[in-house]
Amino acid sequence: MACPQQSDELVFFVNGRKVIERQADPEELLLYYLRKKLRLSGTKYGCGIGGCGACTVMISTYDPVAKQIQHRPANSCLLPICSLHGAAVTTVEGVGSIKTRIHPIQERLAKCHGSQCGFCTPGMVMSIYALLRNHAEPSMEQIISALDGNLCRCTGYRPIIDSYTSFAREPTCCQLRGTGQCCLDQEECVCSSSTGGQIHSGLCNPEEFAPVDPTQEFIFPPELMRMAQEQQRTTLIFHGKRTTWISPPSLKELLELKPKYPKAPLVVGNTSVGLKKNHHGAYHPIILHPVRIPEMRVVSSTNDGLVIGAACCLAQLRDILMEAVPKLPEEKTKIYQALLQHLRTLAGEQIRSMASLGGHIVSRGSTWDLNPVLAVGKSVLNLASEDGKRQIVLNDQFLAGCEHGDIKAKEVIVSVLIPYSVKDDFISAFRQAENQKNALSIVNSGMRVLFSPGTDTIVDLSILYGGIGSTTLSARKSCEKLIGRQWNDQMLNEACRLVLEEIFLPPSALGGKVEYRRTLLVSFLFRFYLEVLHGLHQMYPFRYAELSQEKMSALGMLQSGVPQGVQIYQDVDPRQSPQDPVGRPIMHQSGIKHATGEAVYIDDIHPVDGELSLAVVTSIKAHAKIISIDASEALQVPGVVDVVTARDVPGENGKDEQAYAEDKVICVGQIICAVVAESLTQAKCAAEKVKIVYEDLEPILTIEDAIKHNSYITEERKIEKGAIEEGFKSADEIIEGELHMGGQEHFYLETNSVLVIPRAEDKEMDVYVSTQHATDVQELVASALNLQSNKIMCHVKRVGGAFGGKITKPSLFAVIAAVAANKTGHPVRFALERNMDMLITGGRHPFFGKYKVGLMNDGRIIAADFQCYINGGCTKDESELVIEYILLKVDNAYNIPNLRVRGHACKTNLPSNTAFRGFGFPQAGLFVETCIVAVATQTGVPHEKVREINMYKGVNLTSFKEEFDAENLWKCWEECLDKSDYYSQKAMVEEFNTKNYWKKKGIAIIPMKFSVGFNATYFHQAGALVHIYIDGSVLVTHGGIELGQGIHTKMLQIASRELKIPLSYIHCCETSTTTVPNGKYTAGSVGTEINARAVQDACQILWKRLDPIRRDNPNGKWEDWISEAHKQSISLSATGYFKGYVTNMNWDTQKGHAFPYFLFGVACSEVEIDCLTGAHKNIRTDIVMDACFSINPAIDIGQIEGAFIQGVGLYTLEEIYFSPEGEQLTLGPDTYKIPAICDIPEQFRVYLLPNSRNSIAIYSSKGMGEAGFFLGSSVFFAIRDAVAAARKERGLPLDFTLNSPLTVERIRMACDDVFTEMIPKDKPGTYKPWAINID
Repeated sequence: MACPQQSDELVFFVNGRKVIERQADPEELLLYYLRKKLRLSGTKYGCGIGGCGACTVMISTYDPVAKQIQHRPANSCLLPICSLHGAAVTTVEGVGSIKTRIHPIQERLAKCHGSQCGFCTPGMVMSIYALLRNHAEPSMEQIISALDGNLCRCTGYRPIIDSYTSFAREPTCCQLRGTGQCCLDQEECVCSSSTGGQIHSGLCNPEEFAPVDPTQEFIFPPELMRMAQEQQRTTLIFHGKRTTWISPPSLKELLELKPKYPKAPLVVGNTSVGLKKNHHGAYHPIILHPVRIPEMRVVSSTNDGLVIGAACCLAQLRDILMEAVPKLPEEKTKIYQALLQHLRTLAGEQIRSMASLGGHIVSRGSTWDLNPVLAVGKSVLNLASEDGKRQIVLNDQFLAGCEHGDIKAKEVIVSVLIPYSVKDDFISAFRQAENQKNALSIVNSGMRVLFSPGTDTIVDLSILYGGIGSTTLSARKSCEKLIGRQWNDQMLNEACRLVLEEIFLPPSALGGKVEYRRTLLVSFLFRFYLEVLHGLHQMYPFRYAELSQEKMSALGMLQSGVPQGVQIYQDVDPRQSPQDPVGRPIMHQSGIKHATGEAVYIDDIHPVDGELSLAVVTSIKAHAKIISIDASEALQVPGVVDVVTARDVPGENGKDEQAYAEDKVICVGQIICAVVAESLTQAKCAAEKVKIVYEDLEPILTIEDAIKHNSYITEERKIEKGAIEEGFKSADEIIEGELHMGGQEHFYLETNSVLVIPRAEDKEMDVYVSTQHATDVQELVASALNLQSNKIMCHVKRVGGAFGGKITKPSLFAVIAAVAANKTGHPVRFALERNMDMLITGGRHPFFGKYKVGLMNDGRIIAADFQCYINGGCTKDESELVIEYILLKVDNAYNIPNLRVRGHACKTNLPSNTAFRGFGFPQAGLFVETCIVAVATQTGVPHEKVREINMYKGVNLTSFKEEFDAENLWKCWEECLDKSDYYSQKAMVEEFNTKNYWKKKGIAIIPMKFSVGFNATYFHQAGALVHIYIDGSVLVTHGGIELGQGIHTKMLQIASRELKIPLSYIHCCETSTTTVPNGKYTAGSVGTEINARAVQDACQILWKRLDPIRRDNPNGKWEDWISEAHKQSISLSATGYFKGYVTNMNWDTQKGHAFPYFLFGVACSEVEIDCLTGAHKNIRTDIVMDACFSINPAIDIGQIEGAFIQGVGLYTLEEIYFSPEGEQLTLGPDTYKIPAICDIPEQFRVYLLPNSRNSIAIYSSKGMGEAGFFLGSSVFFAIRDAVAAARKERGLPLDFTLNSPLTVERIRMACDDVFTEMIPKDKPGTYKPWAINID
């Protein structure tokens, strides 16, 4: 439905430069325009739905009426370019650059070690930049709030917060300020050892930072101010291929357009319409953009309340209400305070700054938080049409879309009257989500009661719930029955019964969690009841009694404070040369480039001539024969070049896993064919038109199914030590139990990406790929193309996060693209979108364990029989190794004299699960700790005492007969007990719990014995190539891959020490199969140390070659020595090689030296839970880690913190759902929640154990990449401790099992009470669930 007029010119500025787009397409989004058209690749694609913050930019606009410039952060992945007419866009490149100047925001983030892989970093920079442009000296709360919508998978957020604390107007500091242990003190206390260095606190010094200079920022372009003034009365029209965008300047014109295009949506921030388009391909021929209409941006105060324009954004609404509340009498502000409660947690700051109030109301999403509150507050919608103005009440009938209470097709919402509350009015808002912030509600609610003046007799009552049905639901009938009743316990009981009868949630409801959601209905109602009683007492203290202490504990929701961190490590020996960087907290070598957006990732590589884009067609069946593939329609789509299938593979179609499915599919998401086209949009459009006919086969999806059908990937693995049966006979008691544990998505911020460029001769091919295993990519691509490996050049500069997820899968994606490039003769780019990446790739193995434990009354475990199962998915991948590692590591820190462990990797019709940080140990460790808790519960011995009595002591043998010394395990344990002040904290927790019935605290201290590396020597081999050039500069290349773990930075430190030259002389290039061949994958915590050995070897060879030159000229400069060496024909290039640590494991004898060495750590965590909702907050964590001599304390502590928070995600938050048909339902940050900034402990302290050495690894270091992960389980067990306290007080059994992840749902339902008892229960097997448990 195109309009006849010609398109207007779209004019906006980007980083101070004018952009004129004469053929603007309303469907084009800013992110892709910046990246593809303007080649500004600092702004990243992370999810495409505004959920991760990687694409954040700042939008500046000028209001010609108010004559004000506004700056706001925005998700460029949702922002149509047509909405930017007259705006100024600032991207990370515009904030600062290595080429021009670095902004203090970028400098501080890099120098405080706030980036690891760096992919999320530009988004972090832009969120804070937008904040500082609006608030030069923000509060810490504003800083944290500004980062609500930004996800980071690497750092654990603590260093990011530290970076920006220095901008706050009141720099917060930890309790250690002034003691020498605060990170801001930068003081040193001399340690007792004469050999070691001093103890250092903190990793960066904020006093070194350059101040912010506002005069250096871009000014708002005067041309845009003039344009805004001149075009106040001009209608703007932009015609695209399918869509026309109309921006009317006046309400009159909008009202004329609406009857012409009744189905045209009004788009302001595009956070609703845009999501539907990105998610479901929704399409609109006409879009109306009403942001320039003054009446729709109005903010005014009337006698009845505040009038807010429908085009005002939610952040603006928040700021208006925050300003209004203190100025008004409290009795008038009850609805405003309820709205503010939600506005602080709703979405992230970018969405809050884009989404409009009118859009939020009219889109009527069931989980939209504000609508129930606005409805119970009796807000009024001011509507307008050509026929005139009218008002309707925003009530339950409007939200349900009832015809008589709805907007007519030709009407628009102009503004919203949010009325004042009155004295006898009580309004409350409730929501519970998976996460405290930036998460859609599971259930939300608005409740209001009006009493007869001075009494507690109900005159009016409104209760609305979101998240239950497809629209917001009202308990209207229940409320009507309660009018005239008094506000007492009898009324509450009746209200709960009525609400549960009226608000029906079917057992198969979308989103699952059915019994939990039913419980929230009455839990919220109970909290409202108490809030009102409390309010009545405050208003009429002599008429209404104060709430009991028990009931008071139900009030208020858990809110995390500003996180503060402490990092303690041992400094280098004072005798070490100041030039020697080893052992010092050196900044990540790419840190500044991360912060300026100049670090290049695979999809940032500029398009090459003739490049095609690739989109894949994936299976919609879990198990089926492929009857036919019809690509005829797809080939008709303009721009499509070809469709590629398994038949086009010249050689081997993958190894363990097929690259292209051939005769059958074995999971949903398996790649069947690929479409290559001139653009990604064309390729995706064509992929949807490929028709595949299937013949269904019976799928196996769960571990239970696999056991029943004897479906296993490998033979049973088994380890046995001692005399198991004798052990059980001599036990005082025997207990049995089981643990189910869900999987985990890697959620690396950079999705899988590959660019394949065929060379003109010899069938050579360059493969640029985001992988942990370049050699495997080379081998599989060569094999698929029937070429020798020497024709395939694989390149990796850096990877935007991997965590094990980019070991095996990228090789298949490279094959997919390489076969397409081979067939078409064109370069091919294949960058997965987030939902496809999550659908196809698999993750951590779901786990099921059964235990039988023989124990003594003092808590000693003398026998244990474990059966372990993992869900491997449809192919072998890494499952065999994972189940082996589970068996080898399941003892954790405990010496069980008689132990039998058996393990199976189950074969199912799910995407193949693969390596993930910790590689089996996070599952095994949680399982054995669950046994420890069961023993403590059974015997009544304190948990920490049961741990102590069973921990390894002195020199010991593992269950597979490898010797190790547990001395450092005990040092870490005792240090952690001391640093965490465990016993006094435990006493305080117990005291808190006696005083609070509805909120409970918990504390847990967890030890760890972690084994690094692999159980075969050849996995540890590594190579390096070091060149010294004539000018004295040094180029280091090695086989390890930079994943964010700082491997290149440490290589530079090692080369600097070995060659005795400054870091500035040394450069680390990309990892490539052309320079260092046959590299093993960078994983297992040893990637850095084995490649370091190879770099060290090469440097030592070169140093030795320079011996005669140095002898002849001992006082010469490095450059002189190199110049002379060249003249004397001494080779200045050397290959270094490390054969690897000698490891082995014989599964027949069940013996081996399976791992190079062990490292130890202990974590103590304290939490608080809300028994009514299941919410929890992480109060404090202390980690003591046996890092031995840290090559770079900043990198190592960053790895510990990042892994820990990722572990907290696994154990408490991250939940993958599969449908009964085997389709993954959690495919983005909207449905799959990783830890956000609100999830880190308020006190987060990391201590590296001093005076510790490791004779095996280079410079006596230890690999820190994975060890911190399992320590996240200390939060799991602290929550369990809190739940146990609640159950004990309620008289419930304490021998309960909590499965992982310990989500809000599981916490709430474990705190069994009157509300969980009153809800209707559904009998399993009588209905089809929305999702199944695959563990």
